[in-house]
Amino acid sequence: MKLQRKNGLRALTVGAVAVTGALVLTACGSDNNSSSNSTPSASASAGGSTTSSSANASGISCATGQVLASGSTAQQNAIEAWVKNYQQACSGASINYKPSSSGEGIVDFNQGTDAFAGSDSPLKPEEVASSKKVCAGGTGIDLPMVGGPIAVGYNLPGVNNLVLDATTLAKIFNSQITTWNDAAIKKLNPGVNLPSTKIQTVHRQDESGTTDNFTKYLKGAAPAAWPYEHAKAWAGKGGQAAAKSSGVAGLVKQTAGSIGYFELSYATASSIPTVKINTGAPQPVEATSANASAGIASAKVVGTGADLSLDLSGAYTTKAANAYPIVLVTYEIACDKGNKASTLPLTKSFLNYIASSQGQGMLSSAGYAPLPTEIATKVQSAITALS
Repeated sequence: MKLQRKNGLRALTVGAVAVTGALVLTACGSDNNSSSNSTPSASASAGGSTTSSSANASGISCATGQVLASGSTAQQNAIEAWVKNYQQACSGASINYKPSSSGEGIVDFNQGTDAFAGSDSPLKPEEVASSKKVCAGGTGIDLPMVGGPIAVGYNLPGVNNLVLDATTLAKIFNSQITTWNDAAIKKLNPGVNLPSTKIQTVHRQDESGTTDNFTKYLKGAAPAAWPYEHAKAWAGKGGQAAAKSSGVAGLVKQTAGSIGYFELSYATASSIPTVKINTGAPQPVEATSANASAGIASAKVVGTGADLSLDLSGAYTTKAANAYPIVLVTYEIACDKGNKASTLPLTKSFLNYIASSQGQGMLSSAGYAPLPTEIATKVQSAITALS
């Protein structure tokens, strides 16, 4: 996931996507940069689906009916664009995705409310066990669908090209490096006039998949400098907390000397400069969709059976040219078997579309990174087998 999300992706009406809640990175991930929301219609809330399907001139094999889904807001802009296109092509379909958080999406899915859920972290063992209650004869599985870079944005007047590495980032976010002219930062930025300004770090106050993935990177790439285990809850010392990615980006935008982490679209939308990462590659690596895809290409599938959860640790330590190391992948969670007959046709049709080359091809313009072909092919096969 070269990522340039449109800040003004309009909220879709009842005929398109019904979106509720703050469009922000919550416990799972990112916020929407859209300025308006729509609310679910009464008919969409029913969550039913008919079973008719057909192909049309768009190349999408359509199904009709209604499904409910919720979860990660990191993928909200992608889902919004996908649903808009799908529903324009498939007039009898209504897909209602509520951007809440990865954690809330998993809860809704495991309570049988949603046909699928979005999460920036794969299911935990206890969540898999709980899913068996709603997946008759089956289990919840992780289907990687949306990739993207976690950008490190900063506000340092006069400095427009800042380079940091994993160890320095870890020490900054753990309050061990506290001024911008620290020797470690100066060494990475020769010739740059760095001020003595105090560093103000900004992190998520809510449990977040973005935090989980960012701290996976810090722990994986700089274990000696980041003594904490990765988690959705922030563990570093000091700093200022803000709600959701939009809050972190907003605080960085208005605070000189600050630095924070959020999906690239927030940096793009607010014109916040982002840190280039010194990975040991020939050149420091910028946060872009293409560079994130190159980082994700080093991921390995570690799930079993139909589950396609990924190990991204290879991305954290890669020294490949133009491979950005701070990445996340959002999964769609569905039952491998035992899906409700009323929602299965539309669920499969929509997931097939977003995993296709047509669906993945939209991601870069929406501010994300397409899945590497090898992984996308496995996802398509898993979706076809849903029952």
